[in-house]
Amino acid sequence: MVKRESAREAWNRRAANYDNRGDRAERMAIGDSREWICARARGRTLEVAIGTGRNLSRYHDAVDLVGVDLSPGMLAVARRRAEELGRPVELREAAAEHLPFPDAGFDTVVCTMAVCAVADRAAAIAEMYRVLRPAGTLLLVDHAERRWLRGRPADLAVRQGFVPEARERLRLGLIERLAARRPG
Repeated sequence: MVKRESAREAWNRRAANYDNRGDRAERMAIGDSREWICARARGRTLEVAIGTGRNLSRYHDAVDLVGVDLSPGMLAVARRRAEELGRPVELREAAAEHLPFPDAGFDTVVCTMAVCAVADRAAAIAEMYRVLRPAGTLLLVDHAERRWLRGRPADLAVRQGFVPEARERLRLGLIERLAARRPG
């Protein structure tokens, strides 16, 4: 709980200026990965760790979007962005490891560049599996870190039971994106 509170405080401090820093570097690092992910989202979609809502403009209009984030500050920026875009989205404060939704309530779960910031990555992936309906789609993009030696997010998803449909490594393997299906 202490780690989660300090993480919440850190993300709240970064929220106001988060999008002003690193847009160009992110684009060079992950290329079109946000578009790649969002184009695959269908139906009732949960974006875990939605942050400032960088993906909001990339979703199809038919996607019924719900977003969660640990940081109220990040959610405030995402809320403003959604209003500017005229994009309906339900935004809720929640930790990735404890999603406040019933089992099998979503057709798609999205997480972009955020598993790296979650304290218990395996628990977060397990929660994504739990809230995804059978035959639903998990869409991830993340970057390599030292601690990934024990399992990158895509590896954790496969161990959880997701079946990969598309898995790509970019930028000499430093970025990985995954589209996977929950069996059923």
